[in-house]
Amino acid sequence: MINLLLPIIYVAFISLGLPDSLLGSAWPVMHLDVNVPLSYAGIISMIIALGTIISSLMCDRLTRKFSTGVITACSVGITAFALLGFSVSTRFWMLVLCAIPYGLGAGCVDASLNNYVALHYESRHMSWLHCMWGVGAAVGPYIMGIVLINGGIWNTGYRIIGVFQIILTIVLFVSLPLWRAHKNAAKARKETENAGEKVVEDNYKNENAPEKKAKSDKPLSLIEIIKITGAKEVMICFFCYCAIEQTSGLWASSFLNIVRNVPKEKAASFASMFFIGITIGRAISGFLTIKLNDLNMVRLGEVIILLGIGVVLIPGNATLTLIGLIMIGLGCAPIYPCIIHSTPEHFGADKSQAIIGVQMASAYVGTMLMPPVFGVIANTLSLKLFPAFLALLLVLMTVMHELLNKKTA
Repeated sequence: MINLLLPIIYVAFISLGLPDSLLGSAWPVMHLDVNVPLSYAGIISMIIALGTIISSLMCDRLTRKFSTGVITACSVGITAFALLGFSVSTRFWMLVLCAIPYGLGAGCVDASLNNYVALHYESRHMSWLHCMWGVGAAVGPYIMGIVLINGGIWNTGYRIIGVFQIILTIVLFVSLPLWRAHKNAAKARKETENAGEKVVEDNYKNENAPEKKAKSDKPLSLIEIIKITGAKEVMICFFCYCAIEQTSGLWASSFLNIVRNVPKEKAASFASMFFIGITIGRAISGFLTIKLNDLNMVRLGEVIILLGIGVVLIPGNATLTLIGLIMIGLGCAPIYPCIIHSTPEHFGADKSQAIIGVQMASAYVGTMLMPPVFGVIANTLSLKLFPAFLALLLVLMTVMHELLNKKTA
């Protein structure tokens, strides 16, 4: 029965991705129905991002008080409530209100599940789980597209995804005994491994030992987390990675259209190849982690991104630019899951949930800020700086990752 937990976690990761692309795919119709400018999508996405940042930072405290299973089930339930709220919204202010629980639910389940998998499963599962997120992110817009093509309204697309989330919430609550059984089995294995080890008597006489144990059971504040050796470096890593991913996803189509003179329709479909590259890359990464450790997987991803940026820089050939975007996607694939999976190794299992919480928060800050920053650069200087902008972020991320490994070796 315990083996059923992993498939449930896989389905939970699909559910994480399902709503993520809905707003972008439905907004061309939504903004007309609620009578607001096209640019107002940024307001909703920013509110969602702020909610995910807040809940990611709260995740350590909540997970220590309850459990990963309870947090996951409740968070998915909150997200389902928000999606159903979207499905009945007829005014922009209603969408704004529903965006608040959406962000709060998504951030906590993301941080909590990532930490659980990092602690209890091999690196390949982390890569495949994030591949499942990509599947969900691709299926969500597909469902919305089918609804709209067949004459339906965007509310129906949100309602379908919301019902799926409700079903998953029920499954997660029913599966709570599996989470407890898995935790007990892992604890029993650890006790068995430690049973034959000789305990040094001086450890029991060390008067500081009880104080250290108490500290490990206490949730860490944000200031305490940032002071941990390597924390600032890993936060900047995540900030840069998500800045690369989101800037590529948002501006690749415009770069193809304006700089490489690709027609708008083709540019939109070509840009989607970046996300396909990430999804396929994560499926492949799962197998590569059997031979390569997390550190080498991240370095491999960084090299492939650099090569992809180099190909994008080659002027005048749209096909080469497309190949470069796919390479950037393939390079991005192992970085996010492998850095998360290595968190317990870098910082210890007792601090991993707190660190992963701030990692998720940093990731969402990068997602929220850097694509608009490049928009300003493109507007005031040139859209041709797109690959140079990505290269600058890549260099900063690489330097921070190497410092992280040096400081926590």
